[in-house]
Amino acid sequence: MLKTRHRIPVSLNQLIGCSLRLASTARDEGKRPADTFRRATRGKFFQAVPHLRNPFVEDTFVQSYLKRTMPDEVRQDVFADLELFGARIRDEIEALGRQAEENPPYLRPYNGWGQRIDDLVTSSAWQHMHSVSASEGLVAIAYQRRHQQWSRLHQMVKLYLFSPSSGLYSCPLAMTDGAAKLIEGAGDQFLLERPYRHLTSDDPKHFWTSGQWMTERGGGSDVAGGTDTVATPQSDGTYHLHGYKWFTSATDANMAFTLARVVDNNGLVTNGTKGLSLFYVETRKEDGTYNNLEIQCLKNKLGTRQLPTAELLLDGTEARLVGEQGRGVPGISSMLTITRLHNSIAAVAGMRRFLQLSRDYSTKRVTFGSFLADHPLHMQTLARMEVETRGCTLFTLEMCRLLGLDDCGMASPTDAHLLRLLTPVLKLYTAKQICGPDHSFSQLVLFQLCLYEPWWWHPESLESFGGQGYIEDTGLPTLFRDAQVLPIWEGTTNILSLDVLRVLQKSNLEALKSFVSLVKSRISNTRQLERKDLLPSAVALGGKVDRVVSFVSDTHPQLGSVMESAARDFSYSLAHIFIGALLLEHATSPSAMPQDTAVASRWCSRPLPLAEKSHYLPSEHNMDLVMVMDGRGLDKRANE
Repeated sequence: MLKTRHRIPVSLNQLIGCSLRLASTARDEGKRPADTFRRATRGKFFQAVPHLRNPFVEDTFVQSYLKRTMPDEVRQDVFADLELFGARIRDEIEALGRQAEENPPYLRPYNGWGQRIDDLVTSSAWQHMHSVSASEGLVAIAYQRRHQQWSRLHQMVKLYLFSPSSGLYSCPLAMTDGAAKLIEGAGDQFLLERPYRHLTSDDPKHFWTSGQWMTERGGGSDVAGGTDTVATPQSDGTYHLHGYKWFTSATDANMAFTLARVVDNNGLVTNGTKGLSLFYVETRKEDGTYNNLEIQCLKNKLGTRQLPTAELLLDGTEARLVGEQGRGVPGISSMLTITRLHNSIAAVAGMRRFLQLSRDYSTKRVTFGSFLADHPLHMQTLARMEVETRGCTLFTLEMCRLLGLDDCGMASPTDAHLLRLLTPVLKLYTAKQICGPDHSFSQLVLFQLCLYEPWWWHPESLESFGGQGYIEDTGLPTLFRDAQVLPIWEGTTNILSLDVLRVLQKSNLEALKSFVSLVKSRISNTRQLERKDLLPSAVALGGKVDRVVSFVSDTHPQLGSVMESAARDFSYSLAHIFIGALLLEHATSPSAMPQDTAVASRWCSRPLPLAEKSHYLPSEHNMDLVMVMDGRGLDKRANE
């Protein structure tokens, strides 16, 4: 016979008291109450969310550089603007950038009646970035020159804060800045009175952006061999362009500079670099229709999805010749200097943003009973990334300072040599560092380098968030994807390394002499170096300078063979040495902190990327070819 179960009345207070006693007992015994998962609950634990704070206020390293280099009256004004802009990034712009990623551009080629309209649809967030860029003077600051030569550094630091949150609007700004610099140096009155005023405006209603249409199907960096677009002269002095542009970023821009070959009276064009001329194009006519061009399609890219990038058919596009006929490639050199610096700004800004989020996450995420920040191995990993970030950032800021001098006609011959020599070095080095390792080093050097740093910078940064770094909704993969374009845009690593060799040749090694002289002057403060225990680091860096000079002296007569094979390692060595000198100078300044000494010491303890001459001989090249083509054959080089 079943016994009757009687309900025992229990008050709410009794239940709470009982629960508290159980919980207390469980804690004392190293246990806890079991969480109950039902359809109505998902448990109590959720991943900690890293938060972006004011990126300028938290970037004490950039602040310290500006304090050390800028005059006080300039610095105070600049700091006030940067702090306000940092707050705007945190409160407004970061969300806009995410919206631009989630709502990428798309093309409507035809309307409902079958008419060709090429309607390029961009998100409201992307369009709002146009207003932000203008009102904040992200291009204008450098050309208004309120603070003379310091205006360029002010502008570039502002772009550095903006870039990771910009939804890739930093890309059209780079080309806009490059176009403004080109026009300023061209001396063309029409360009100064029309596009230049728009490109450098801080009024959103009048501000223009610019594209650059250089890449065609036949080649990217090889514009001389890959440009087929032709320009037919018209009776009014303009030209009609006919061609196919394979990769045109910021397709919604108001204007662009492009290269084409002028058709002569016999209907012929000149091949090679001498046949290329530079042209100014406005993308739309006065009535708002396209300037005889068609958007064939939008590119489906790995990253930078927020940015409209298209293939364009130029079908009689009206254009104006800029500069002398046949001088197109030299004409774009000033623009390339600007866009390559922007590329480096994007790289170091991405590195800093990842570290800001990683360190914030490390103070919130608990693993194995401790915050990530309390795990020595985790902090060691982030510290190694910090060393790389500071080195690359210091290099970038110093080049921006030199550009400011050039803007105002204040650059010395040494400054000019350094700007020309080190701009490609800066671009190739910073872009490669944020994306991954350079495997061109000898096996011995690679082994030594691995003792000092994690070479997969961006994967390391994702890994610092664990599995969350792989989750699309966190926004972290966007930063990873977008960075992959940086080693490719504006010249790949190999192309830029060869450009460095061209600078040496054209300057008859004067550029290298200027480099060596500057480095040695930056590490000559023996008293301060001894006081900071950095004299051994300076001596080691000086020895590396001597090695580079000796290498060039030994191989200069064979610049076309040995030096070409060594170009990457040589360029990396210039970056390594210059950054080391800058870090030593920074660490011995009166306002330096103990961490500055540690960063300089750790950087200078790394080996020089350049190997011995024997690693770059023709026999090594022949073996490279055999090794890579093993299984395919050396005679199968034609298209199949």
